[in-house]
Amino acid sequence: MNEPAPRSDFWFYSLVFAGILLNATGLVPPIMEPDGALYATIAKTMAQTGDFVNLMVRGEDWLDKPHFPFWVTALSYRLFGINSFAYKFPAFLFWLAGVAYTYRFARLVYPKIVAQVAMLVVLTPYHLVLSNNDVRAEPYLTGLVIGSVYHFFRVFQGGQRIHLVLGALLTACALMTKGPFVLVPIGAGLVLHWVLKGQWRELLRPRWYLALALTLLFTLPELYCLYQQFDVHPEKVVFGQTGVSGVRFFFWDSQFGRFFNTGPIRGAGDPAFFLHTLLWAFLPWSLLLYAAVGRNLWRIVKRQSDQVPEYVSLGSGLATFLLFSLSSFQLPHYLNIVFPFYAILTAHFLVDLRSAKALRAWSWAQTFIGILLGVLAVFLLVLFRPEGAVWAGFWIVLTAVATIWLFRGATLPAILGRTVGASVLLYGFLNLFLFPDMLQYQAGMKAAAFLNNQNSGPVGVYGEGSFAFEFYLHRPLIYHNDSTLRVATARQPVRIFTSAKEADSLRRNGFSVNRLATFHYFHVSQPSLEFLNHQTRASVLEPYAIIELRVEN
Repeated sequence: MNEPAPRSDFWFYSLVFAGILLNATGLVPPIMEPDGALYATIAKTMAQTGDFVNLMVRGEDWLDKPHFPFWVTALSYRLFGINSFAYKFPAFLFWLAGVAYTYRFARLVYPKIVAQVAMLVVLTPYHLVLSNNDVRAEPYLTGLVIGSVYHFFRVFQGGQRIHLVLGALLTACALMTKGPFVLVPIGAGLVLHWVLKGQWRELLRPRWYLALALTLLFTLPELYCLYQQFDVHPEKVVFGQTGVSGVRFFFWDSQFGRFFNTGPIRGAGDPAFFLHTLLWAFLPWSLLLYAAVGRNLWRIVKRQSDQVPEYVSLGSGLATFLLFSLSSFQLPHYLNIVFPFYAILTAHFLVDLRSAKALRAWSWAQTFIGILLGVLAVFLLVLFRPEGAVWAGFWIVLTAVATIWLFRGATLPAILGRTVGASVLLYGFLNLFLFPDMLQYQAGMKAAAFLNNQNSGPVGVYGEGSFAFEFYLHRPLIYHNDSTLRVATARQPVRIFTSAKEADSLRRNGFSVNRLATFHYFHVSQPSLEFLNHQTRASVLEPYAIIELRVEN
């Protein structure tokens, strides 16, 4: 290895602190629609009703994701109140546990320097930083998956029996977060390690079957809830049909149904999707990751197993990559859960660079990537023109100058410092300046804030509605259709949140429409160039409104 340790532990801890603060900036922006606001609203209903068994959306049974994140979020609401921070904070803690487990797992096999570098890498890929802003299930799984593997590997190394119990418990929590497929990233790496290291008899050890039994035991709360909500009530209409089994959906349709595209939720898979998705999702470390994976695969072909300390990281990361690549249902954030393993592979590759020539080459490569991230931040600043543009410019300049001044040369610490600095520059700009301004175009959130300052009674929604509106609204909410509106407005005027198009249709259908407030809407989770450009933004905004309805005489 080229260097035994970073310049000093001070620099390591400083960069770790910067990485944690960077991800903590994701707690600042509001909750993003659609998925984040949907999950936040489900947990809000759970916290308000005290019903921790049934997952409900707008008064109807919801069968898609398991319960664990909703349980945790509902408890957070009980502690901190129902707000954006309470929704995001527990996920942030699970992600942070994943960072710690990444370091601890790497220390079981590698020198301290590899564990330190792995920790810095896992703190700064784009999609992990984004997942602490647009919170879904992935921050939870990031901690649960690597945590499970760590404890099971400790068992393999002869650790205390408590690690078997903890590994099974974390695995069960992962199952209750995403479903049975999480057994692939947890188990595939261990199996590949045993096979390639000539320890395949480990598969026959009774302790692993005990681990499976304990995992199933710890998963029983999820199975009980699904059975009570759906299997006991075959008359419920779910996915447009009756007789739907929640237990079957958990074990089959939610996983294999999506994989084979035979379940109620379908997609259109592309085998090369994650190959190019990783290039930007794992930035600024993606080129190093591809080089690391290629080197490890080459060593397997050459049967140089003595040069690879462990195959768990490669097995978990590669098996999950292949599973999702072959699946018919794909989303960019799916691979986040194995980023800790990718970080370890990347760190081992970086630390193992033996020649000054190789260090210089990768120093130039990472510097080039860092420059691209800085240019992208400036481009977005000029294009979007956020409200705090001056402060955003100051952030970019200060971060760039500090990074260049503190981390010069072609040493390992300099490469790490410049790469982390580039991440802080761009992703900090996104979380602190760009995303908060973009999210102001979530019309439902702005309409809820408007109504929260009004002294009025229940509010209705007509049409598609908005989960952000439901989450941020601090009063009862009624979902109306044409018939319920006729009945309600016959007694008194009714306040409604709806799109301008729906408001016009209500006017044509004989209602008297008084527009109280108008809000601009854009699907911010899928930004277009026209939306990002301050000169063309107005042309792609859709108006939503708070209206007061009366029946015309």
